[in-house]
Amino acid sequence: MSSANSHAPLRWSDLTHPIVAGLISVVVNYGGTFILVFQAAKAAGLSPELTASWVWSVSIGVGVTGLLLSWATREPIITAWSTPAAAFLVTALATTPYAQAVGAYLVSAAAFVALGLSGYFERVIRLIPPGIAAGLLAGILLQFGIQAFGGMSVDPMLAGLLIVVYVVLKRIAARYAVVGILMLGLAFLLAQHRVDLSGLELKFAAPVFTMPAFSFNALLSVALPLFLITLTGQYMPGMLVLRNDGFKTSANPIVAVTGLGSLLMAPFGSHAFNIAAITAAIATGREAHENPSRRWIAGVAAGVCYILVGVFGVTLAAVFMAFPATFITTLAGLALLGTIGGSLANALADPKTREATLITFLASAANISLLGIGGAFWGLAVGLLSYVVLNGQMSWLRRFGRAAGPAAVQPGISEE
Repeated sequence: MSSANSHAPLRWSDLTHPIVAGLISVVVNYGGTFILVFQAAKAAGLSPELTASWVWSVSIGVGVTGLLLSWATREPIITAWSTPAAAFLVTALATTPYAQAVGAYLVSAAAFVALGLSGYFERVIRLIPPGIAAGLLAGILLQFGIQAFGGMSVDPMLAGLLIVVYVVLKRIAARYAVVGILMLGLAFLLAQHRVDLSGLELKFAAPVFTMPAFSFNALLSVALPLFLITLTGQYMPGMLVLRNDGFKTSANPIVAVTGLGSLLMAPFGSHAFNIAAITAAIATGREAHENPSRRWIAGVAAGVCYILVGVFGVTLAAVFMAFPATFITTLAGLALLGTIGGSLANALADPKTREATLITFLASAANISLLGIGGAFWGLAVGLLSYVVLNGQMSWLRRFGRAAGPAAVQPGISEE
């Protein structure tokens, strides 16, 4: 979606909303899922120094790749660590020597570099019908919308305040609704002394190099699952988030750059990073900026925030994780309302494919987990099968099968 308009001089009004969108995506990522990294580190018996190095490497890597990709493409390329992979490592690291796990990280990252350079992944992404992609995204995000209101049962004062203020601001100053609930929520928590910053001491993180070791067992039990889980659970829905909001950047450089970043950071503890899915949707939709050509600023802002957290290691990550769960889930859900609504509208717009996209939406929302593979993959698989059967699209199925052949286009930053 890059255009001449995206290179016009920036005004302060162009910066505020995308910067806040980028910040919210970072807060939600650390506050919502980063605990898995600490759990995996504990399972592996890592020292505080190695744990801090893991935080440093994954934060710096995510920040640099997201910043560079957003700047180069002028699109909001939000990167993140692989959340389903971190959940997998909570159990995998309990039985795998850490040096062998680092070796497995390297193998998985090298595979992503090769995939990105091959161009195959982009062909597959291009063949997914827009309605199916929209149904998948709406299904993935549905739980976040539900949790925004589910917080009323746990912390009615905090959740109720955020919801009421969001609705009021949507009526009187729609552009500032998400900014408003972020600022008001933080002020409310500080006033109630529910976020204790008194003991905050900024300390620089020190990366620790681990010499990788390689074994056939780690290749099969860590590297292969890590690659498949990240591909199906992060890259696939992450690219569909971009496509759903009209951005056309090729998947190839994104996969190659994030894979290369993971390769460089693996010896310091980073397990894998990739294009984000859920937190990316906060920055790719209208809430980030009315003008799509300005939303890339959110990617740059998120990258800068990640780098700052990485520089100070565990300290700032712990601050974000100290926020009450209700604040994180309500903030994320309200920030994603526009994306959920737009995705549902796009998914159900065409009566001919409505049933297939509805099946995709429900299957994705069910978050099926089979064979160690998460709900995004199975939602897409069920949706595509329904699309083929209900619409008689056998020719599409043959085209999809041929996507594993030689790439029709060469990897590039942007393909229209």
